[in-house]
Amino acid sequence: MDYKNLLVLIINDMVIFPNNEVRLEYDNTYDRQIIDIVDKINDGYMLIVNPIDENSDIDITSLPNYGILGRIKLKINVPNGKTRVVIEGIARVELSNYVSDDKLYRANCKEVEIEDISDEENYINVLIKALNRYIDKVPHMGNAIMSQLSLIDNLNDLCDLIASFLTIDYKRKKKYITIVNPIERCKALIEDMNEDLKFVELEQKIESEVEKELSEAQKEYFLREKIKAMQKELGEVNSKDDEVIKLKKKCSKLKCSSKVKERIIHEIARYEAINSNSPELGIIRDYLDWLINLPWNNYTKDNDDLVKVKSILDSSHYALEDVKERIIEYLAVKQNTNSLRSPILCLVGPPGVGKTSLAISIAKSLNRKVAKISVGGINDEAEIIGHRRTYVGANPGRIIQGIRKAGTTNPVFIIDEIDKMTKDIKGDPASSLLEVLDPEQNSKFSDHYIEEEFDLSKVLFIATANYIEQIPYELKDRLEIINLSSYTEYEKLDIAKCHLIPKELEEHGLTPLQVHIEDSAIMTIIRNYTKEAGVRELERVIATLFRKIVKNILLEKDCSFYNIDEGKLEEFLGKKKYLYLENNNQDEIGVVNGMAYTIFGGDILSIEATLYKGKGELILTGSLGDVMQESCRIALSYIKANVEEFNIDPKLLEENDIHIHIPEGAVNKDGPSAGVTITTALISLLTNKKVNKNISMTGEITLQGRVLAIGGLKEKVIGAHRANVKKIFIPKENEKDLDEILDDVKKEIKFIFVNNYKEIYKELFK
Repeated sequence: MDYKNLLVLIINDMVIFPNNEVRLEYDNTYDRQIIDIVDKINDGYMLIVNPIDENSDIDITSLPNYGILGRIKLKINVPNGKTRVVIEGIARVELSNYVSDDKLYRANCKEVEIEDISDEENYINVLIKALNRYIDKVPHMGNAIMSQLSLIDNLNDLCDLIASFLTIDYKRKKKYITIVNPIERCKALIEDMNEDLKFVELEQKIESEVEKELSEAQKEYFLREKIKAMQKELGEVNSKDDEVIKLKKKCSKLKCSSKVKERIIHEIARYEAINSNSPELGIIRDYLDWLINLPWNNYTKDNDDLVKVKSILDSSHYALEDVKERIIEYLAVKQNTNSLRSPILCLVGPPGVGKTSLAISIAKSLNRKVAKISVGGINDEAEIIGHRRTYVGANPGRIIQGIRKAGTTNPVFIIDEIDKMTKDIKGDPASSLLEVLDPEQNSKFSDHYIEEEFDLSKVLFIATANYIEQIPYELKDRLEIINLSSYTEYEKLDIAKCHLIPKELEEHGLTPLQVHIEDSAIMTIIRNYTKEAGVRELERVIATLFRKIVKNILLEKDCSFYNIDEGKLEEFLGKKKYLYLENNNQDEIGVVNGMAYTIFGGDILSIEATLYKGKGELILTGSLGDVMQESCRIALSYIKANVEEFNIDPKLLEENDIHIHIPEGAVNKDGPSAGVTITTALISLLTNKKVNKNISMTGEITLQGRVLAIGGLKEKVIGAHRANVKKIFIPKENEKDLDEILDDVKKEIKFIFVNNYKEIYKELFK
């Protein structure tokens, strides 16, 4: 049968035979164009050819005279832009009259006629016997072909079936398309199968020779001996002498102390003398590999441009002035003296404030490499200082491993979660870190595996921790502690505008011309959609917002400018997740605003007190910790001791029970700063006088009425400012901390500094 003007599909690295199906996947325009045209115009029929020379450019002269008439059985357009097709080979055809049609090739063809074959059954029997012998000997040839042999009764189809299953290379398989005569094709198949059998028999011979030499104790070296026998057969034997020569060359070029070089030369001599079958051979080789590849004297030059260092630190992290100033001081003194021992810094702060990323930025600003390990949960001191080489599977400790990965002697070495190490029967890893982090000792650090002194004094160690109380004392004594407090709302606002939003816009393929988030919306996200010390969750929420916008642009074709204000946040982010206590601006008896500080920032804390007939007992509710319970008892004792001065009827205290409650009982509350607030709430209750709801206070009280200093003033003031508080009583000792508070906040709040509670009493109740 003849076919006219069919499209030609050119295939490399695969051969399609008649009565054979293949599955292909295309993603280039040229092949997909052919598939689409064939599927629509030619009823799925096309010509499939393999180029004569696949390495040259395709033109008419490179296309063969024989190919396969094929038909598309199934076509699927996959969402990733690719097209999957199932192509069925129908018949072997002879091609003629190739023409190029707009970079597509067309040709005429006629089906190859197969003449009757005398003794066809004999040829079939010989071919099947050869195939059975091939399947028995070749391990990667499956038995799937056997089930299809019974369906074939002619030599032509049998040859094509076997050729499609045969595991030979593409070039050898391609020739079967051009061998039209089934007898010639049968002979070629038998020749190829016999050729493969020779290689299989040679491999079996090698395995047999190796097995004869193996004893029971040598079985673990079977693979090594097999490789050697194969290399011997190929004439490519690599002796241990070549390895020794390479090691000696590396040793001669190595920059290290004479003592280390002597150790390496000694180990090379041992390696050279030891028997190749000795189990210690690999141990010595691994040890040599560590000694030669450690950066004994490989330094990077520090960036001495202090202005550039400060610029890099400022561009990557907002605020955190203490740690930035410490790095600048270190570089300045180093330049001035030309030799300075590296500090051992420890960044302490809640999760998400940027401790690890800041350490990486410090490395970038100094132009140093970074080595990083995490010691959280480590309970084996060998993890730090290595295993003795006498143990099976011994390795250097994490310090030496980090130095090798960094490739320099003076990297910035980050030790994460130094407060989460554990101590048990395996040892005390914190004590093992002493030699690493002690400036007096780390110039002669000795790893148990390496056994040679390594100078760590040029390494800039930066440890990180969440809780300073959990850092072992012996380590804390050697660390320079730098506290990273939680970010305030206004700092988060600046971080979002300067860093997070530009970064997320770029990652989501958006521009400021498409999306703008108003400051009020950012502040609402910070207050009501996140609750954290750092900005990790803030970054995730901003990313969620941008994902919703990208979905609208692509799915709903809404390309309008997105100006996100407070009113649109619920549309994109849903209902508010976190609600802070808000000031209701109603003066009440026995209710006073305190000030709370958590790792998530500041907030106001409403303290309530009431009384009823009883026997003078004190009832406390609201999940109060031990410290706050003591504050309540101290406040009541202070009032009882000063009833006359506060104009309180003593009978009220004797004949009534007093109940102090702090709302949100499911939340644990503790801390030494609620004494003055509790005292004020009790005096308001006992004198029946209201306290202005625009007033807040903080500070612990003693039995003598002295007001003690507190911590976290900046966060507490910002929380009070958010709740529209206009006047705050704070301890006199905290007056110096007002410098940390933003001027915009200080302008709207009146601060009253007190040393004794009686100063608060005079201001509120007289």
